[in-house]
Amino acid sequence: MMSVHQKTTSTRTNLSTATLEGLLVLVFGWKLVIDAEIYNKVVQASGERPNFAPRKVNLRELMSRKIRIKKGADIRLKGRPTSTVDAAASTATCAVQPPNYHGITPKLEVKEGSAVQVGTPLFFSKESPAMKFLSPISGTVKSILRGEKRRILAVIVESDDKNDAVSLDKIDVLSASADVIRDAMLSHGMFPFLEQRPFADVANPADMPRSIHVSGFDSAPLAPDMEIVLKDRMEAFQNGIHALSSLLGGQAIHLGIRSGQTIYNDIQKVELTAFEGPHPAGNVGVQVHHTKPINKGETLWTMHAEDVANLGETLVSGVYTSKRTIAATGSEHPDPRYLQTHIGCELSSLTNGLQNDSVRVISGNPLTGTHAAADGYLGGLDHQVTLLPEGRDPKFLLTAGWLSPGLDRFSLSKSYPTWLLPKSKEFVMDTNTGGEERAFVVTGQYEPVFPFDIYPVQLIKSIMANDIDAMEKLGIYEVAPEDFALCEYACTSKIDVQDIVREGLDNLKKELG
Repeated sequence: MMSVHQKTTSTRTNLSTATLEGLLVLVFGWKLVIDAEIYNKVVQASGERPNFAPRKVNLRELMSRKIRIKKGADIRLKGRPTSTVDAAASTATCAVQPPNYHGITPKLEVKEGSAVQVGTPLFFSKESPAMKFLSPISGTVKSILRGEKRRILAVIVESDDKNDAVSLDKIDVLSASADVIRDAMLSHGMFPFLEQRPFADVANPADMPRSIHVSGFDSAPLAPDMEIVLKDRMEAFQNGIHALSSLLGGQAIHLGIRSGQTIYNDIQKVELTAFEGPHPAGNVGVQVHHTKPINKGETLWTMHAEDVANLGETLVSGVYTSKRTIAATGSEHPDPRYLQTHIGCELSSLTNGLQNDSVRVISGNPLTGTHAAADGYLGGLDHQVTLLPEGRDPKFLLTAGWLSPGLDRFSLSKSYPTWLLPKSKEFVMDTNTGGEERAFVVTGQYEPVFPFDIYPVQLIKSIMANDIDAMEKLGIYEVAPEDFALCEYACTSKIDVQDIVREGLDNLKKELG
């Protein structure tokens, strides 16, 4: 039986609830009255009824997504290029370098003294004889550089300043079949710019990839801005996307973009994914890992955004296109800016003819580029040139060494007070590694800059031990040497991590046949 006290409490609760409900009804009732008055005034003023129909949903918005990369680091170097785009000085010679295209064995189609035009085959791949490597300029084959065991290092062409071009078959990229596109890419010199995963080398034309991925931005230090590089070339880029899509039977191409980029808004036949976060967010391997990870037995292809535009222009025009809008960068560059040139040009045309032993010329970015001679040539897959101080001078322990205050030194950790400075602060860094190779120990420095669901140290150690089973289990199929560039930068042991990964991928490919 309920007591008098319990009845009183229950009654008060019911009254409180009823009072609250009454107040809510009153409030919402008045709101409806006010909204009705506003509605009538709007109708009277405009003569039209407001449209309460649901907003049309953009299918592209539904298909795109945004991914935040938390691990990584932006190394803020001085020498960022201005937005100015100039034509590079013409060069007397040009070089096509087979070592730039990893995984192919070159077989020559020309000899010294041979006359060539733009689009003349210089050599082909022994593994895939239909895969041609074409001359970017017209002129005469000046020399063929060889290394150990007569390995071909470069085919150097002397320009005649005419740029006469071979007429290639024009392709309708909208209607052509996959076989037609594939054959055209092989004969038109564009297939070597396709990279396959796993193994991170030139794609095998006999394979059918699961998907094709393109990164629409570059996050490396001092990297070129794709909105500047592809300005006025979006039609060619779209044609390149159509061609790649045809290779997959009409399947959409996976395009990774920087969050906020608008240059790709009108591109068709792509599945957009927006990325934000530090480097290596722009690496295509990172984008694949976070969107559609690769498994054992699968193959996918990748291509640089500028090469996609070259592909589209080459197939549609019937003229081999090897354009490059190079970011000439670095703290030692006298005039950092963008320069329009072609693949294999003389580096002196991009460095203002700089000849200084205390400056390192890098074909590529500071993390993954190749140390080149000042009178060397632009790499076939490079889109940037970087000039940095050599750093040969010894550093006194207390003023510039590890015991210095570090007021002008960049650090991934919080060892120096510069981490308190604004993110706009840029630093001058040299190529001094601060020591020689040491024992490879677990320090926990790799993981914060490695945005993969992979144990980087364990993977590297399994590669060094050539343990194929462990390499497979630890995720070697998903990575490329460039994905470990920040690990190499952060490494206390001064290990050449990228070379180790390259060796591991090569050994794995041989093992699998």
